[in-house]
Amino acid sequence: MAAAMIGTLRWDRDAHDWPMRDASRFVDADGLRWHVQELGAGPTLLLLHGTGSSTHSWRGMAPLLAPYLHIVAPDLPGHGFSGPLPPARQSLRGMGDAMHALLQTLRVKPAAVLGHSAGAALMLRMALDGHLDATHLIGLNAALLPFEGLAGVMYPAMARLLATHPFVPRLAAWRARDRAAVRRLIAATGSQLDDRGVDLYARLMRSPGHIAGVLSMMARWDLDALWRDLPALRPQLLLLVGERDATVPPRQAGRTAERIAQCRVQRLPGLGHLAHEEAPQRVADAVRAALDPAYPARAAPDDASDPA
Repeated sequence: MAAAMIGTLRWDRDAHDWPMRDASRFVDADGLRWHVQELGAGPTLLLLHGTGSSTHSWRGMAPLLAPYLHIVAPDLPGHGFSGPLPPARQSLRGMGDAMHALLQTLRVKPAAVLGHSAGAALMLRMALDGHLDATHLIGLNAALLPFEGLAGVMYPAMARLLATHPFVPRLAAWRARDRAAVRRLIAATGSQLDDRGVDLYARLMRSPGHIAGVLSMMARWDLDALWRDLPALRPQLLLLVGERDATVPPRQAGRTAERIAQCRVQRLPGLGHLAHEEAPQRVADAVRAALDPAYPARAAPDDASDPA
């Protein structure tokens, strides 16, 4: 059953206090209706959120960068307030093609891209497929490696199975009514969010349509092909790594850096998977320093770049 038929989020009902609401608009591109937020002026920075998230995750960081950069932040297909892709196009490459069509419709050419978690995989797939001409690519707790061993077989198969049953998103959405359960899920990532952050994730997770979009994305995410193609990446890649990330093991950044010629790793001590929501100023400083070497980053001294 399509996500649009099982209780998607509605802007008129669910977004009365949505973060950066004044920057929001809806754009039709490639057969989808996209929710996009744009703010700031200067070179364009494209922000790609991770699985299960939305534009809300940039609420602390985007305003810090907007005085220097033109921020473009879409909800990924099937997430938040963006419509879902047809099942046949819900692969990593299919989502990259759709995102490219959105950028063409918006008439923007990002000078830099920041992808969080699965958003980093999407960013790199687009770069490898010629859909991005950005000078700087930044992965924040980038989820780039396939699951290993039995998990690599079982997890995608389970996601495909769950995604085919419409009662599963409804059950998950019903479970998300327990705010304490949502807080526990967030804590399991290694991050601690304030009440506002927990409430926004709870709102997303109470939408069966959003849950369906997440499951569909997980079921068709082909990281094996991406991993094989990574040595062909040409733009410079910076991996920002939260040392407390309990979702993507920090050691994976080191393996990625060994695979890409122009790649460096910068650690973020004390931060988990949702580092940009925990400490938006620290991550914004790291982004500005990556884009402008003359920028005097205010991050703690132990944030200095070192191998993972």
